Formats: sequence, C-alpha cells, structure tokens
Amino acid sequence: MKDEKSYYSIGEAAKAAGMTEETLRHYDRVGLVKPSKRDEWTNYRYYTEQDVVRLNTVYALRQMELPLKKIKEVLAYDDLRKIVDFLTEAEQTADKKIAALQYSKSKIQAAKRDYARKLQTERRTEQAFVQRLPARVIMLSDEAEKPALDDLWNYLGRFYSQIEPSRREQFAFEDLAGLYTEGGRSRLFAVCLRHGEARGLITLPAGSYLCADCTEDERSETLCRLLRRAEADYGVSPRFTLQIIVISGILKWNYRLQVPLEADGGTP
Repeated sequence: MKDEKSYYSIGEAAKAAGMTEETLRHYDRVGLVKPSKRDEWTNYRYYTEQDVVRLNTVYALRQMELPLKKIKEVLAYDDLRKIVDFLTEAEQTADKKIAALQYSKSKIQAAKRDYARKLQTERRTEQAFVQRLPARVIMLSDEAEKPALDDLWNYLGRFYSQIEPSRREQFAFEDLAGLYTEGGRSRLFAVCLRHGEARGLITLPAGSYLCADCTEDERSETLCRLLRRAEADYGVSPRFTLQIIVISGILKWNYRLQVPLEADGGTP
C-alpha cells in the first residue's frame, strides 16, 4: 500500500479503480478526474490516493447509470455536506436496486429449477421402455389413496388386516408397495405371491407395459407423458396405471410407472 504522498502511475491507478487506462485519459480530457501530477518531460499522468478515491466514486455512480455530466456536477460541489447527502441518497438508491435484483434473481432461480425439472422429466420419458410382464394378482387397499411414511413402515400389515384371520395363512405378499389408479381413484396395492379369497383382489393382465422411472416431483408429469405416448405411439388409452414405489433412501422414494399397452389393459 502506498502512503498518501506517493503517486500512482496511470496503469496502477486504473487497476486500483477497476478501469482501463483509456477511461482515465478520457476522464482527464473531460475534466472529470484530472491527475494530480503530470510529468513535464514525458507527459505521463500520476495519481494520488485521493484521485483514486474520486475514480472509485465515479465508477460506483456510473454503475447506477448516472451520466458523466451529472457526476462531474456533483463532484464539483464546494459544500462537502452536499456531496455526502448526494452519496447517501445514491447509496439508498443502490440498496433498492440490489433488493430488486435479488428478488428478480430469486424468480429466475425458481423458473430455472422448474424448467430443469421439466427437462429432466422429458429426458426420463424419452428413456421410457416397454416391458413384458406376467399376469399379477394384487390386493387393493380399502382406504389409502396415496403413500405416506407411516404406510410404508408396516405396509403389508394393512393388507393382512383386510383378510379374515382364519384365511391369513393362505396369503403371502411380495415386498413392494405401489399405487393402482383407475377411473380417477388411486389406491395402494400389494402383489400376491399366493392368495385365497378376500375382498379387494383383482388380476392385472399379462402383456406389454410402457414403463419409466421418476422421482416424486416428476411423477405426475411423467405419468401424463406416458399416457400421451401410449395413445400416440400405440393407439391405446389405458384404463389403469401402476406406480411402483421404489425406496431410494431414508424418508425418500422414487417410482417406476407402468402403463398397459394391450387391449385387456386399455381401450384400443
């Protein structure tokens, strides 16, 4: 750091103020910031600490889109209080602009996240695949329409509770959870490994299913895309959809969506 009596060359002053040397030459020509010293032999410009403070002030005011004429007028005030009052007002204006920019940035970030999520969903849908699945017997839950954490801790317990105690030994379930949706109503289901008679049993037809993996946030949009693709590419309007819950970590789960593509699983 130079002491107050030292001088900066034009290059050093420009670097200290975040400007170019040509900008400093321009400010000198228009009388905005003149160097405190000029070598009579070389004509080199030299700047003091106070000159650099003035340059920094000009830079800050230019960032607020003030014209050079107005800045020159302010810096020419003889009354220091007028300068302080003006800079205080400029500071308040800058604070308002910063707040507005931060608000705008938050909106931009939110929009970016939304579009990024949609892009990811679109990519996942593009990666959809067709899987041939056997016929499956499932038991539908009497009540629950969407998964909750409490449901997953003792998931199969709710299905055993729907079976008469004397018949429970006839049943065994696969260790997975899922949602069955038909006619606008969604219900949890369990896949039977063996079964007897009980309420809530239905058979899912064997055949080809259009499948895609997605997160909870992507689930609704991915399912809509699969249904549109089933109709556009396969000429089928599925009468039901399946959403297999895939545990991906503590308190987190993803989904594998399955949409039937054949006549017994949809309306051709």
